[in-house]
Amino acid sequence: MKGLILAAGRGTRLRPLTHTRPKHLFRIAGKPIIHYALENLREAGVSEVGIVVSPYNKEDFQLSLADFPGIRLEYIVQEQALGLAHAVGSAREWLAGSPFVLYLGDNLFQRGITAFTQAFQPGVSAVIALVKVPDPRQFGVAVLDPQGHVVKLLEKPKDPPSDLAVAGVYVFGPEIMDIIATLEPSARGEYEITDAIQGLIDRGREVLGREIEGWWKDTGRPSDLLDANRLLLVEQPSPVPVLEGYVSDSQITGRVVVEEGAVVRDSTILGPAHIAAGAHVESAYIGPFTSVGPGATVRRAEVEFSILEEDALLEDVPLRLHECILGVGAKVGSRNGLPRAHKLVLGDLSSVELG
Repeated sequence: MKGLILAAGRGTRLRPLTHTRPKHLFRIAGKPIIHYALENLREAGVSEVGIVVSPYNKEDFQLSLADFPGIRLEYIVQEQALGLAHAVGSAREWLAGSPFVLYLGDNLFQRGITAFTQAFQPGVSAVIALVKVPDPRQFGVAVLDPQGHVVKLLEKPKDPPSDLAVAGVYVFGPEIMDIIATLEPSARGEYEITDAIQGLIDRGREVLGREIEGWWKDTGRPSDLLDANRLLLVEQPSPVPVLEGYVSDSQITGRVVVEEGAVVRDSTILGPAHIAAGAHVESAYIGPFTSVGPGATVRRAEVEFSILEEDALLEDVPLRLHECILGVGAKVGSRNGLPRAHKLVLGDLSSVELG
């Protein structure tokens, strides 16, 4: 069985963070999001993985995943973003008739995906991951019979027939490719994977729906990134600090990881938190649910429930920052002298709240 990760999306709901790089490479709890997908596939016994990328982000993934262990990677370019089924169809030659796990690269699963690959037994044409949600109208929605077979699948229905939403993992046999080749675009101009699965059902094929165990997160919005970071930090294995970097005159409590190469001086860190290699924390407070990325600096400042990406700088800020995401190289500081004013340089679709 092969794996196919879809990572060609532009991440419009995360702009301006996604103007310069793919959302799948944002670091949460110390690792890029797509690393969690690859680890789950490896744990499920999948060692060949294709990543569907766009012409604009292929190099970003190649650089980030150059040394990823235990998996042979292939990059497949989707020239136009025409839907999930279209992305799968672009990998037809590479899949070469193999059954495969389709994995949306910005989704996170607390307990992995092995249960879905194990459910894919002879005679089954597809297994889809499902999760109960309070408002299914923004998802693909499944209707099951008492035996757990999917009898109907609808894409973002206005009047959902169930509360079971399609999560970001599917396991398919090779015949799904023939159905994809016959699809027509939906009303929104895309080739829908839900239509392809419905095609299997209409042909009398066995399609199983399995509810996920544990939590699931689609990291499509800033609030989702922060919440996913929180959930993953809580699951850091050691209940006591793991201090591999340099720590001096500091109070560190709870599930805190300070990676080798990080420096912490004269600071307080309350876990769960993660301080990446090369980060520098000095005379600072790092509160719970915070990730400080590689090369980032927090100096004479306070931050909690936040993500600081690579080389971000937070320095001499008089107010505690809460629920913030600082992108790569972003800087937040104070202004000395007059006039007393806020100085901001913001990209398109930025968001700022001043207290």
